[in-house]
Amino acid sequence: MSFTQILSIAGQLILSLSILVVLHECGHFFPAKWFKTRVEKFYLFFDPWFSLFKIKKGETEYGIGWIPFGGYVKIAGMVDESMDMEQLKQPAQPWEFRSKPAWQRLIIMIGGVVVNFILGFFIFAMILFTWGRSYYKNADVSYGIAVDSLGTNLGLRDGDKIISVGNVAMEKFSPGFATKQIVLQNAKIITIERGGQKMDLPISEDLAEKLSSKEYKNREIYNIRYPQRIDSVSQKSVGATAGLKKGDVVIAINNNPNVTFAHEFAQEIRRHKNQQISLKVLRNMDTIAMNAKLDSTSTLGVFMATPDQFLKVSREKFAFFAALPEGVKEGTTFLRDQISAFGQMFRGKINVKDNLGSIFSVATLFDPSWTWEKFWRITAMLSIILAFFNILPIPALDGGYVLFLLIESITGKKFSDKFMEIVTTAGFLILITLMVLAIGLDINRFFR
Repeated sequence: MSFTQILSIAGQLILSLSILVVLHECGHFFPAKWFKTRVEKFYLFFDPWFSLFKIKKGETEYGIGWIPFGGYVKIAGMVDESMDMEQLKQPAQPWEFRSKPAWQRLIIMIGGVVVNFILGFFIFAMILFTWGRSYYKNADVSYGIAVDSLGTNLGLRDGDKIISVGNVAMEKFSPGFATKQIVLQNAKIITIERGGQKMDLPISEDLAEKLSSKEYKNREIYNIRYPQRIDSVSQKSVGATAGLKKGDVVIAINNNPNVTFAHEFAQEIRRHKNQQISLKVLRNMDTIAMNAKLDSTSTLGVFMATPDQFLKVSREKFAFFAALPEGVKEGTTFLRDQISAFGQMFRGKINVKDNLGSIFSVATLFDPSWTWEKFWRITAMLSIILAFFNILPIPALDGGYVLFLLIESITGKKFSDKFMEIVTTAGFLILITLMVLAIGLDINRFFR
């Protein structure tokens, strides 16, 4: 990666975080002001020992710190990341956070999370309004479908083209279209094109019942089929060691030539966990042989070309007011997926070591060429992730304060400043430990 590309990624990361942090802190700042609570500092980025810029207006010092991650508002009479306990030793003043009713403190604390949720939904909506939503017309899915085992039981085969399910035509390609029609509309027939011939596939009652069961909820019985080609190779990965490069097409694995399409390639690679494999690769006009030793994860460390590099992409446009509910829908779908993944990680079904990352992992999400649509999409996702993690009931996060305020509201008993000092310190130690672990994992991935 060139120095210019690194600067582009760094610029996007800093701009995105600046937008998210400033608006998040505004979510605390303005409610505090509305309830006549003194805000002593409003900072973008952290400023230990010194700041790059600062100016005082009224009772508040506004500034920019020199550590370009995060930011904060320092609210008088509140135990926060500044850990300024001297103020708390003095008698409580009317303008301090600790003097305000619990419901006002609760609004001040949830303001940042609310802003981040709203911001994420709004950005998703504005992406739809500005660029629309990309999709594939079913007629343009020239390679047909890739079918999983349940789809095979329905009679579908790789390369089939789904025309309709029941009496409803699939005009826009959708992996969940058939399941939706079968489960919700009681469709009995899937009409397909196979080898240029139309065919009707009957749907048995037992398969329809299986699709509607909890076990198969949201299961995609088919997806889009497209050719495989290597788009990029991770440094020091198994693929890089073997000699794979961007643009390579693997034409055989262990002399098996049935790897033309991306899903076939992935399936074949998964079959050879902890094994030495031989690869036959087409590079430009040359055929090259190479070997690779797969580990227990059965990954080469390569990123494959995406469907849009082989198929025509269409765009659905949205008017402003039509984009708003669609943006909320897109944001809530993303949030639901993140909560699901977090739950899977917590239950040990997803490897934490492979999925936990620091700010350096976040940076890799951005496109070196600075594509505005992708920039705003990542910013929307980060805004929702920031809101989700901030509302977790961990001391030192907004969710920790909210939990204690809810308990206070229910019991009528306020937690002491000393207690809040102890749990906030413990919370910071947990967060710092996680941060150090995440950075360590990123460093390990880089040198692996």
